[in-house]
Amino acid sequence: MAKTAKTTLTVSSYNYSSWSLRGWLLAKLSGLEFETVTVPIDAAARAELLLLSPSILVPCLEHDGIKVWDTLAIGEYLNEIRPEAGLLPRERKARAHCRSICGEMHSGFSALRSALPMNLRGYFPGFRIWSRAQDDIERVLAIWRECLAGYGGPWLFGENIGMADAMYAPVATRFLTYDVKLDKDMAEYCMRVLAQPFVAEWIGIAKAETEDIDELDMEF
Repeated sequence: MAKTAKTTLTVSSYNYSSWSLRGWLLAKLSGLEFETVTVPIDAAARAELLLLSPSILVPCLEHDGIKVWDTLAIGEYLNEIRPEAGLLPRERKARAHCRSICGEMHSGFSALRSALPMNLRGYFPGFRIWSRAQDDIERVLAIWRECLAGYGGPWLFGENIGMADAMYAPVATRFLTYDVKLDKDMAEYCMRVLAQPFVAEWIGIAKAETEDIDELDMEF
């Protein structure tokens, strides 16, 4: 009998890599059993984390002899092989909406990414946010409000945490790191995301990491 190929998910820094968090969280939420492989912050990974390279090195899922990279592709693949996990909504209209806001996160919000990079060990109270990044923040909050009101919460598409929540989870961490002021409903959603057991597990590992990227630890 042929030996089944081991399922792995390759990630980079737990502290700095928002895309690694998204891919790992999607895999966890899918219920797929996998081994996490962490690659060190070498020159290529460093360039990617600093937004200086278009390369998509992590996360990368290897399952059943198939390699899938890019977080959005990983999410769609996991939804295909684990539909019972409900990563995407069952209803077509809601599913289209979910795909749209996930795609918006995947390709947009460049000002937010560059001005407020993910840094789970950092905390910058009173951080000054420039106008373009603030515009991105307001768009994220508008998406959250629309989804929570339209689908009834507690997650963006109703009772089941799914792909959209995973895609926006690193933004919730950024809001905490950079002391972004939120209204009660938005703050509650952020804390719900951060308290989710898989997210909390990731944050715990990130806080124990010792690798630093100086450019992402300075208050600028």
